Amino acid sequence: MAAEPLMSLAVEGPRVAVRPAVEKRCFRSEAVEQKIAAVAKRIADPELRRIFESCYPNTLDTTVRLSEVDGQPDTFVITGDIPAMWLRDSTAQVMPYAGLLEKDAELRRLFAGLIRRQARCVLLDPYANAFLDGPGPSEHQSDETEMKPGVHERKWEIDSLCYPIRLASIYYKTTHDHTPFDETWHDAAKTIVHTLRVEQQLHSMSPYHFARNTTGFLENAPDEGRGNPSRPTGLIHSAFRPSDDASFYPYFVPGNCFAMVALRQLAALLRQIYSDEALALECVRFANDLAKALAREAVMRHPTHGRIFAFEVDGFGNALFADDANAPSLLALPYLGYCPVNDPTYQRTRSFVLSAQNPYYVKGKHAEGVGGPHQGPNRVWPLAVVMRGLTSTDDAEIRHCLRMLVWLSGGSGLMHESVMADDPKVFTRSWFAWCNSLFGELVAKVADTRPALLG
Repeated sequence: MAAEPLMSLAVEGPRVAVRPAVEKRCFRSEAVEQKIAAVAKRIADPELRRIFESCYPNTLDTTVRLSEVDGQPDTFVITGDIPAMWLRDSTAQVMPYAGLLEKDAELRRLFAGLIRRQARCVLLDPYANAFLDGPGPSEHQSDETEMKPGVHERKWEIDSLCYPIRLASIYYKTTHDHTPFDETWHDAAKTIVHTLRVEQQLHSMSPYHFARNTTGFLENAPDEGRGNPSRPTGLIHSAFRPSDDASFYPYFVPGNCFAMVALRQLAALLRQIYSDEALALECVRFANDLAKALAREAVMRHPTHGRIFAFEVDGFGNALFADDANAPSLLALPYLGYCPVNDPTYQRTRSFVLSAQNPYYVKGKHAEGVGGPHQGPNRVWPLAVVMRGLTSTDDAEIRHCLRMLVWLSGGSGLMHESVMADDPKVFTRSWFAWCNSLFGELVAKVADTRPALLG
């Protein structure tokens, strides 16, 4: 029996190209254009092909600003319809192009400029999650925290310090290029390690606090801006999740898993580039501390799914069983390098995440997936559907994800932040480059590893 066409779940609507005209694109890479053409040839479904051709280059087409500072490349990457750069989003937005760095010198220059810019952002404020391309002012200037010129938002999230390491590690492994790694980057690495150690709060309270004058419950860190109480465990505190929503319990498990991976990557960079054995050894010890603490504190018994990773814990034995759409997430742990896909604890956790027992799981007539409180109930987040596909080894599941993503696009040719489960015309953010890039990464991966699914 022939496979059902992906197009069967696409809503009716105009099928027009959505890439900007060539002269209006922010950046052009010949290697990226060749990749688009090569993958597109393998895609039989016309709507899936159109969405891929729009999404894969969306970050380069619409969000990057490549210039120079002191004769060196400098790259600022906005998240889309918000003219600010998140350390998380900017890294994730360029990841689909990492495999093409050896083929394109200008693409290497863009990555090197982003590595340099992120280092300066970390040194400006290691607790900030998003930055401006200049001194400001920010729309969040009235937040009750230590706002500095150039900071867009100051929500402390562990992953904000992990993603720059992920970017640097992948860049260096691919290119062996030392040039972005000057003393500024070295200083940023020291700042990252110091900040993560402080946020373990093993010996004293954190200097960080945050409050916003709003009725939004998830816009504020609890307990006068310092987070709910915790018992010292060796895990790192996080005031906010990668959704930019406040954590309920202060130990955000996926963020700590990501930090363990990032610290080991950082140790390798410090040894290979700077011969900084002392700081590299500190990173290894820190990562090992986190591994032990995660094994002891983060794996909890669920009444139905058995021993699984909790989403958040507090060290007192309390846990939140859930998963959110933004990465790092429990669903994304293999993608981030924390564990293999076939890890038994991960597989039990995955079964929970993709079930009705996850309070943020949403199921509609044509699409199902992880949502979250950030945009309200009954909304599927395409980010999580893409991550489900990226972490699956099952052809039927991957195809199911592709079909849902075609439907969730709603005929727009692009991905969105969240989509109403039964109406793809109701969505948030028409220009959300992170999800566009991640979708492109999924399709390109399927084309390379499981091309029959596209043909």
